[in-house]
Amino acid sequence: MISVTLNKFTVITTDIEKAKKTLTNNGLVAIPTETVYGLAANAFSKSAVEKIFSLKNRPHYNPLIVHIKSSEYLKEIAIDIPVIAQKLAATFWPGPLTLVLKRNAKIPDIVTSGKSTVAVRVPDHKLTLDLLKKLDFPLAAPSANPFGSISPTSAEHVFNYFNDELEVILDGGNCDRGIESTIIGFENNQAILFRHGSLPLEEIEKITGQIVHKIKNDNNPIAPGMLTKHYAPKTTTYFTNKVEDLIKSFNDKKIGVLVFKNKIFSPKIFHQEILSIDGNIKEAASNLYNALHRLDKLNLDLIISEKFPNEDLGKTINDRLERAAK
Repeated sequence: MISVTLNKFTVITTDIEKAKKTLTNNGLVAIPTETVYGLAANAFSKSAVEKIFSLKNRPHYNPLIVHIKSSEYLKEIAIDIPVIAQKLAATFWPGPLTLVLKRNAKIPDIVTSGKSTVAVRVPDHKLTLDLLKKLDFPLAAPSANPFGSISPTSAEHVFNYFNDELEVILDGGNCDRGIESTIIGFENNQAILFRHGSLPLEEIEKITGQIVHKIKNDNNPIAPGMLTKHYAPKTTTYFTNKVEDLIKSFNDKKIGVLVFKNKIFSPKIFHQEILSIDGNIKEAASNLYNALHRLDKLNLDLIISEKFPNEDLGKTINDRLERAAK
């Protein structure tokens, strides 16, 4: 067990008992998952969940995901669970799949933004699963970052965002998947995609058949990650399939570039991030947010990112970069 106190208030630790105590007292804890770090609170406590919205500066119309310890616990969170949802849970949980289901009345309105549905998943991270098993309540946990910014994939990212505003950061190392969960809902037994994520649609469709896409809604999102502008660096970002042409259009600018596998040679590039020199799309997805964090620290004038092959996790990477772009 390792604990490091970085200031008078914030502790980065592997001590789940400390995290449990903070959460039980209606505090907030940053938790690691296989996707990104979450900002967690007791999902049954309205006052605790309100602290999430306040710290993130997150609008209340944008619902949260509830993290549970097992699929057996799902009945405490949701009702009238479709058979197809049960099959998906049995196949992919623990894992980066969030299901949007009819909510149990135990879930406060603040978690679901007043909607009749709730987003729920079982995270695939040993430290957080061990924590969940010690708790008498599930955890509401959006990404542990200010609303709209790049999601954190390390304890360091979380600390850089919140510094002395967050008491406990549970350190589970770098997130393996590195991109948020895929979110699936259901209408008339038809599977609906609400957010691309780190579980490829091709895998899900083996069970559900073809999925209907409803991935953008700025006014009344049914799930997280549906807003047009999201996951964005502070640095102005462009998203294009003609990176070299766009580079040439900027003079006397400090340019950062993000590419899949092939380095671009230009004297105008100040810094370049290559997500996978082997062309491994899973590795690229895992490295995406880390690369964006690094680029955003360099005081660049702009970031130019190339479009990825629009298949498998390339769809998810393109989705994130499109929402981050100018």
